[in-house]
Amino acid sequence: MSRWALGVDLGGTAVKIAVIDEDAGMLEHERHPTKLDEGPEGIVGQIGSLVFSVYGRFRNRLGEEGFAGIGLGAPGAVDSERGMLSYPPNLPGWEHYALKSELQKLLIRDYAMDCLLILENDANIAACGEAVFGAGRAFSDFMMVTLGTGVGGGILLNRKLYRGPNGTAGEIGYLTIDFGGKSVHAGVRGTVESLIGKKSIVDMALDTYRLHGREKWSEEIHGSNLCDLSPRTLEKAAHHGDPVAGEIWDRVGSILGVGLAGVVALMDIRKFVLGGGISGAGNLIFSPAFDQMKRSTLPSMHDGLELVPAALGNDAGVYGAAALCFSSLL
Repeated sequence: MSRWALGVDLGGTAVKIAVIDEDAGMLEHERHPTKLDEGPEGIVGQIGSLVFSVYGRFRNRLGEEGFAGIGLGAPGAVDSERGMLSYPPNLPGWEHYALKSELQKLLIRDYAMDCLLILENDANIAACGEAVFGAGRAFSDFMMVTLGTGVGGGILLNRKLYRGPNGTAGEIGYLTIDFGGKSVHAGVRGTVESLIGKKSIVDMALDTYRLHGREKWSEEIHGSNLCDLSPRTLEKAAHHGDPVAGEIWDRVGSILGVGLAGVVALMDIRKFVLGGGISGAGNLIFSPAFDQMKRSTLPSMHDGLELVPAALGNDAGVYGAAALCFSSLL
């Protein structure tokens, strides 16, 4: 009998939950707005209610004996051994919170659900999702990089999730590549995220358009006063031949490539899976990133280099959270 699990992806905007079958993949998916105003206890209650509701609908159909458990991904610093979540972005009031034990207590007390519960960082579960169900299936060692509001990462070594001794391995967004620059994120100057997080890309484009001007026709894409400018409109403008938009994507890709080159040099990782909303720009970012990665590494490091698009999109988190319950990734 095939095993199945529930994957939960907690974010500042939404709580996503899915039923994942080990063989058949995703069977059910739900997305609910995160109840931020109710604080940690309220959100734990929300997750518990969703888990019990979805589990109740599927336990007879799939069989209780095949239920492998619940995987939960959360943003911020996660101590998986102690089940602690610290300083998650976009979750105010969660400085240090025993998320795993609080959710376990609620599930047992209110729903009589005493099962395996695994807590992991959200970027790590996305990497696990791609490793088991997506673009990383063919790779023994790889790094998953997510480009969106911020820049995150997760590392698989010999098909095992690598957290590091303190659980912060893979945080490529905090890798400094321009220590004398003006961009600052979370108090650190010149990090990858400070340079190519979503807001930074928009700011870079605004500054460049104001310096060089823009084509009249681009008003239909970006708005008359650049009021609609976003990574998506930059992508569209670049495909329409806008030289400034093309220059921005070249710069974004090159910055990413420098960051990836650091990983290649330090860890001898040659395979990278790129996901997140910004990666939807495709070759506009993939090509300059790969070229710069090669320019910033020794020729002896080029053998086997690959940069491939993620396959699971925004579902990588729920896939990966569930996969932790029935795979050997830990």
